[in-house]
Formats: sequence, C-alpha cells, structure tokens
Amino acid sequence: MAASKQSTASSPTASTEQFQGVLNAWLENLNRVMNPALWAQLSATAGSNAASAPNNAPNAPTQHGGAAASHSPSPFAAFAMPGFAGAAMPDMSSFGFMGKFTAPTGMPELKIAPEKIQQLQSDYARECTALLQKLSSPDVSGLDLSDRRFSSEAWRSTPASAFAAAWYLLNSRFMKQLAEAVDVDGKTRERIRFALEQWTAAAAPSNFLALNPEAQKTLIESHGESMRQGILNLLNDMNRGRITQTDETGFAVGQNIANTEGSVVYQNELIQLIQYKPQTSTVFETPLLIVPPCINKYYILDLNPENSLVRYAVEQGHQVFVISWRNPDASLADKTWDDYIEDGVLQSIEVVKTICARTKINTLGFCVGGTLLATALAVLAARDESSAASLTLLTSMLDFGDTGILDVFIDEDQVQKREQAIGGMGGKPPALMRGSEFNSTFAFLRPNDLVWNYVVDNYLKGRTPAAFDLLFWNSDSTNLPGPMMVWYLRNTYLENTLRKPNALSVCGTPVDLSLIDMPTFIYGSREDHIVPWKTAYESTKLLKGPLQFVLGASGHIAGVINPPAKNKRSYWSSEQVHESADAWFEAATENPGSWWTVWSDWLALQGGKRIKPRAKLGHAKYPVLEAAPGSYVMQAA
Repeated sequence: MAASKQSTASSPTASTEQFQGVLNAWLENLNRVMNPALWAQLSATAGSNAASAPNNAPNAPTQHGGAAASHSPSPFAAFAMPGFAGAAMPDMSSFGFMGKFTAPTGMPELKIAPEKIQQLQSDYARECTALLQKLSSPDVSGLDLSDRRFSSEAWRSTPASAFAAAWYLLNSRFMKQLAEAVDVDGKTRERIRFALEQWTAAAAPSNFLALNPEAQKTLIESHGESMRQGILNLLNDMNRGRITQTDETGFAVGQNIANTEGSVVYQNELIQLIQYKPQTSTVFETPLLIVPPCINKYYILDLNPENSLVRYAVEQGHQVFVISWRNPDASLADKTWDDYIEDGVLQSIEVVKTICARTKINTLGFCVGGTLLATALAVLAARDESSAASLTLLTSMLDFGDTGILDVFIDEDQVQKREQAIGGMGGKPPALMRGSEFNSTFAFLRPNDLVWNYVVDNYLKGRTPAAFDLLFWNSDSTNLPGPMMVWYLRNTYLENTLRKPNALSVCGTPVDLSLIDMPTFIYGSREDHIVPWKTAYESTKLLKGPLQFVLGASGHIAGVINPPAKNKRSYWSSEQVHESADAWFEAATENPGSWWTVWSDWLALQGGKRIKPRAKLGHAKYPVLEAAPGSYVMQAA
C-alpha cells in the first residue's frame, strides 16, 4: 500500500480509474467470497495468524508489511486490487480525493472527501480483522446475525454459514456507508442508495441454495420434495410473470373479499359506481363518496369484513358509494387525466347527489385517488359549483416536492421516453402502462420483504405462501392509459405543477387548490415509503377551511387498513395544524389503537342529521345494474 501511495499520488487520471476499479471490484467480488470452502480453508490458518498478531491486531491491515496482510489468505483479500498488497480498501486518500472521479454516463460528477474515505478504510479494516480472528473458534455467539434473514438456528449451527452471513452483512454495511459518503445532490444520492439496496438484497447468501443452511435442511428433511415443489413454484410464477406472494386460491372477489353488500348503480367506459346497502336503522343524510386509487382495484378499502373500511363506514351509519375503476384495455389507451376527472370523479359526484337528493356530499380520496379527487374539487370550485361538504385525504400527495423513494424513477429523460412510448406523442399511438410494471416497481421498493423473501420461501424451500388478503389485492394490478399516466408523471412528480395556482387547466378549467374551502381530514402513515407523511402534511398548506391531520403507524397500506377491533398500532393527533410537519409532530400526542375512530367522529360532524334510509338502492334515473362488486373489478390486467 505504501508503494501504491507513491505511484498514484502524482496521477489524477490514475486516481480516478483506481477508485472506480476499487468500487467495481468490491461489488463484483462480494458473492465470490461467500463460498463456504473459502472459510473452511481459512479456518486452519486464522488461528495461527490471530495468535501471532500484536495487541493492536484490529488495526493490522493498516500496518503495511505485517504477516497477516502479506501472507494470510484473508477474506478481504478477495477485494484487493492489483498493486494494493491485498488490502480490502486501499488508502484512497492517496488518490488526490478532494476527490473526484468520472461517474458513469448520465450521472453527475461525484466527490468524496478524503477524510471520509480514510475513516471508512480504517473502520472496515478493523472490523474485517476482528471477524477474521473469530474464524479460529467454532463459537459464533459473538457474531451479529440479528438480520431476520439469518436469525434461524440453522445459520448459527454451521460456522461456515454464520461467518458467510456476518461477512455479507459487514460488507453491505460498509458499501452503504461508502454511498452515504459521496457528496452529491439528494436525488443522485437516493438513486445510489436504491441501486445499492437492490444489489445487496440480491447478493445475500440466503438467496442461494448452496449457501442457505435452512433451505439445505429442508431439502434433506423432505427427501428432495422441497426442491421439486420449488421448481414447480418457479415455473408457475414464470408463466404468471410475477412472484406469488400469497395463496391466491384462498380468496374469491365477491365471496370472501370485496363482499360488502351493495349494487352497481351507474357505469360508463371508465367506472362502475357502487352503492352499499345501509346496515343501520338510520343514516346520515350527507352521503360519502370514496375515490380509491386507479392503480390496483378498489377493494383495498373492502377486504375481508374485519379489514373493510367500507363496511366500517356503513356500520357507522353512512351512505357509502365507491368508484370501481375499470381495468383499461387497448380500446381505452387514449384516455387522459381530464377523462378520469370528468367521467370518473365529477360524474360520480353528480350521480351520488342525485340518488341521495343532496346538493353536497362528503368525499374521500386514497393515494392517487386523493390527487384525482382534489383536482376535481378544484375544478368545481373554479366553476363556482360547491358540491362537497368535506374532504378526506388518505396517504395522498398534492404537493410533490418530496416523493420519497419513487423519485429515483422520475426525471426529464424518463418522462420523455414514456411520453414517446405510451403517451401518444411523437407520432406514435397511445398505449397502456401495464399493471405488471407497477407490480415490479412497487415490489422492488422493498426488495427483501416483497421479492427475495418469496424467492427463498417459494423456490428454495418449496413452500406455499400463506393466504393474506392485502397481498392478494396487491397482486391484482391494473393497467393505466398512457396519456393519463404521462400527464400525471410530468405535472406532479416531475414538475410539481399541480400545487401552483392556475398553472394547469383540467377539463378546460384552471386549477387552484386553494379554492378548496371545506372541513378537511388528512391522514399520513409514519413509515410510508410511497407517500412520505411529511409530504402528506404539506396538503395543509394548500387547502382552506378547518383542517385536521392525523398520523398513523406503519406503512402506506397497513397504516390505512387498521380496524379498531384489532386494537393494533397507534396514531398521533393534535388539535392544531402547525406551520411544519416537525412542529406538528412535536405537539402531537400518541394514542394506542386505530385512527379510524378519530376519523369516524370527525365524519359524523359532517354527516348532517340522521334519516331513515331509502328502501331501495339506486334511483329512477340510475337504476341498479348488477350486484356489488360489479364486473369491472373482475377484469384482469
């Protein structure tokens, strides 16, 4: 290393190339070192090397010329670059790193401060040496295998597996620290983090039969049956084009899921509108229209009876209507954002008003359904049409200034490509954004939980996933029309124009969200990776009228679907809306249980007086067409 320091210090070009080589080799060799044979070979020599090391052995790799550095088959020697004397991470301070290196094409110039590199090198070398010293002992109790992928006894009962897992975790951790050390803008940093997460998740030794002692044990105990079943599971998933996350034979839409009693009372080529049968002797006179996301099916809000927000609202005495978005085929590929507003949300509002003989209704939007709903209400406000008595937004974005992890997929180049490919621009016909693309994208936002977990269980262990209604819904994806999708990408995620008063026109009307002046309940999920809760909170700055914000525990879906009867999780609430999300959270109080009860109390105040429900669903103008859940929800992507 001393020699390499002298040879590289004078050459900025060499420094750039060497740093890139170090990083690439580190990535390329991580899997290679996950070889039990290597660890078996090392165990014979580790003891003698550890015994002969000086008292400051944890720093041995930085003591150039030590026996361990030059003669021991150190596991971190697999990460060595030519000319660096077998060190895991060369002394990159010698690279002149006020530190620049040329990034791959399309990436901005990256920098890392030399002191950060030196600290990483020192810490990494110390921990590598400490791990190497433990190889001489069969006792693996001191290894940190708290990661749930390696938490079973099978990993600890085989020292080679335990050390492979520990070595993987060590390198993954330092790779992430290296990514954090890069001095770049926030968007580039998120992209580096995302790419690194995908790679490290895929490279885990638990994903490979040859390295996974749990899968090997299952194979032996089942006399090979787990491998046979795993191959069948893999072939079935290849035919489906997606990884199976739940036992889909356990659910049937309209039978044990999406089975709240009701009827379809209106339909056009984009939607069916479902009216639910009242289950109380009296109902609130002001009905509730729910606008679900058009990505996946509406029944995320009507899962099994215990998890159904729709059923809960009906049981509280509300007259509930839900939009069931059609799963577009090629005949609807030219539909636009305006079509979804006009023929979807605005038309539904008029139908609900007519059926219930009311001039105003309560409204609720979930995720992109909230964005659609707020846009529609702004259009009505600009037309001086006051049709909504209240607004509820569940994990929805109106200000797209911080879109969380999804931002890694959005830039001008990507949006232009989508506009050309599916948006009907550049002379090409419009096309569909396929539901399978959404499935893959959202799954890889959490690769360990939603991808590799099932690869290991389904294929390596030959298991059938448990039946889980939420994951059944998650796999029931929908397409979207290209023009609608690219309008949404450009004007929200990319340019964040929707929040700007009168910067956009929808359905021929300028959109100004500040014209939405009504009681509004806004909900965010604290661990939401799709709609960061602080972004959901930003809606409080765009809307007028009495505002209430509630924060629930858990993520984008699990946080929302949290019925009170299960008494799970918690939520935060405050009497006031503050200038910032942080200030609001500082003043908020945590409460055990479900946020549904708070929303129910709030919605009751917006419901008006209690009246006797109508004897029949529908209306003379909008008669019952078919029983809920309708036919649109049955259409597969």
